[in-house]
Formats: sequence, structure tokens, C-alpha cells
Amino acid sequence: MPERTTRNRLDTPAGPQRRLRVDLDTEAFGRLSERLARFLGTGTYLFWQTVFVIVWIALNLIGILGQWDPYPFILLNLAFSTQAAYAAPLILLAQNRQDDRDRVALDEDRSRAQRTIADTEYLSRELAAVRLAVGEMVTRDFLRSELSERGAERSGVDRELQKELSRAVDRALDKTLQKSLDRVVDRAVDKAVDQALERVLERTGAAGRGTNHAGPGAGDGAT
Repeated sequence: MPERTTRNRLDTPAGPQRRLRVDLDTEAFGRLSERLARFLGTGTYLFWQTVFVIVWIALNLIGILGQWDPYPFILLNLAFSTQAAYAAPLILLAQNRQDDRDRVALDEDRSRAQRTIADTEYLSRELAAVRLAVGEMVTRDFLRSELSERGAERSGVDRELQKELSRAVDRALDKTLQKSLDRVVDRAVDKAVDQALERVLERTGAAGRGTNHAGPGAGDGAT
């Protein structure tokens, strides 16, 4: 049985195969395809294509420059077929890129919606907890009712205490007023006495000065 060569042996890994690879910038090619697809869908392209077809047919029918594409205009049909063969893949490529963008936007919207739902659920739980806490708190009406009940129970004792307190306050006020009046009277008396003494001293000083002036004049007359 003839032995297999190294190239055909199954236990030997195959070597690298040479392939024709063309490295293209997919992003740049995608942007170019989108621009072409947008241009093909505009009224400007349709207008100039219509003008081109009319001029092509007119020149070939009249024959001014020669009939390079006579009726039935096979060359024109070939040009349109080639254009359609390239336009369809370009449009599909642009649609695929748009689908990718839509998918990314949809994923972002879905994640944003999930975060919004989570935040809403959290706020709902917090509001429920706040409501429960508020329900357990003492309200103003309840506190007033409790105080009124306690006050009714201790009304007799409170009245006696209020009377004693009012009496003590009256006595303290009387003492304070009496002391204040005594101080005011003492200050007024002291002030009046001081003013009277000052006046007496002023009059005495004035009389003494008059006597001193009169003494030398009388001595001169006697001489």
C-alpha cells in the first residue's frame, strides 16, 4: 500500500493558505455608501438623470455627433443596469448601518427605561415607608384630646395650685413695688436736699463777697 505524502496525511495540519485579501476601511466605505444612497434618493439626481437620458437619446436620433448608440439604445440600457447593480448594494449597506444605529438607540432606550422603572419602584417604596411612619406619629388632635382628659382629671388640684401661685405672685409684686417706691422716694429726697444745700451755699457765698466789697469803702470815708 503506497504511503501518503506529507501533504495528504490527515495527522499533519495543513499549512497557511494564500488568499487574496483587500483591507478596506469599513467605516469610511459605509459613510460613502450612505452619502451615495442619500444622493440617489434626491430630486436633484432624478432631474439630472432625466436630462442625461433625453440628451443621449436626442443625439443618437439626430446623429449630429454620430450614432454611437442607435436605437434600441443598448449602451444606455447597459449603463443603467450597471448603475442599478451598484446602487442596490450601496442602498442595502446604508440601510444596515441605519439598522445598527437604531439597534444601539433601542438598547439605550431600553436601559434608560429599566433605570426609570427601578427609580420609580424605589420612590414608591420610600413613599410607602414615609406613609407608615406618619401613620405611627402622634397627631395634634390626639395630643390635644389626651391633654384635655388629663386636665379634666386634675382640674381640682390645678385650680388650688393656680390660686396659691397667683397669691404668691401678688405678694412678690407688692414687695417689689414697695421696694421700688422706697428707692425712688429716697433718691428724690436726696436730690431735693442736695439742691437746697447748693442754693444755700450759693447765697452765702454771694453775701460774703458783698460784705468784703463794702468794708474797704467804709474805711476810706472815715479817714
